[in-house]
Amino acid sequence: MNVINEWDPLKKVVVGVADYATIPPLDISLRTVNYADVKDESTIHQGQYPKQVIDEANEDLETLSNFLTSCGVEVVRPRREPVKYYNYCPRDTVIAYGNKAIAAPMSLRARENEYLAYAEHLENVHVVPNYQEDDMYNLACLGDPDVLALRNHHPKFDAANVIKANDKLMYLVSNSGNKYGAQYLQELLNVPVHTLENVYSYMHIDSTVAFLREGLMLVNPSRVKSKDMLPKEFQDWDIIFSPEPVDIGHYPGWCNSSKWINVNLLSVSPSLVILEKHQHNLRTELEKYGIECAMLPMRHSRTLGGCFHCVTLDLVRQS
Repeated sequence: MNVINEWDPLKKVVVGVADYATIPPLDISLRTVNYADVKDESTIHQGQYPKQVIDEANEDLETLSNFLTSCGVEVVRPRREPVKYYNYCPRDTVIAYGNKAIAAPMSLRARENEYLAYAEHLENVHVVPNYQEDDMYNLACLGDPDVLALRNHHPKFDAANVIKANDKLMYLVSNSGNKYGAQYLQELLNVPVHTLENVYSYMHIDSTVAFLREGLMLVNPSRVKSKDMLPKEFQDWDIIFSPEPVDIGHYPGWCNSSKWINVNLLSVSPSLVILEKHQHNLRTELEKYGIECAMLPMRHSRTLGGCFHCVTLDLVRQS
């Protein structure tokens, strides 16, 4: 593996699968990390997602895989086996950086060993110790987006709290990643890890910021309203403020992300990205910067909580 950024030409990638996608029984990690904004616990669905969701999501993942293959990208998939949560979003669980694959100390207990479903495709895996004591989770976050779910006793983060820009990383401090996690990563990788804070609690970075190429990023203007909110090391980058997204909706009663999941794009190269097929206003903005957009379906991105960046994990990019 030699992935050090989000945009160099993609050569090998994991594409997720939706088989057996499930919301596990409610515990303190799920309640505080995923559902801190839900007042009535009885409204939280548990159990396997509807068959229609799983089948249609798998169809769209197959379409994505076929498109990437047509671009000369090697595609590998997680094992299709029963899981506690899902293997739909491999981006959440592993950070591929340089010659390391870092299995993150996942914020949800049910996802602790999810990376094992595609570990055969990883090299030089470093498994971060995963402390799961109840006192890691702060119940005061329920109903209060200014209080984060994770205390700072141990490093705790999802891999999707991180995006890469060669010799520096951006890390969102949120319900799924504490500040100790950023410090741990900086020591492990020996590169600066710059924290994005007080922007967005729920929960990963890739519906808030996307790196498109060196010096150019796409941001969600409902969260990042000006350059001043970014870490100072990124304030000299050019910024595309995303237009208002087209809300593609979700399966009734099952929703795990906002309409801003449209920012969650995958770069195939500095001149080609994959977008959800309804986001033509965003396509127009990106084309102004010489970026072509492949418009593909991902019908259940809001339902399952992940679009093209989430459902992939780059393993090799050509620097």
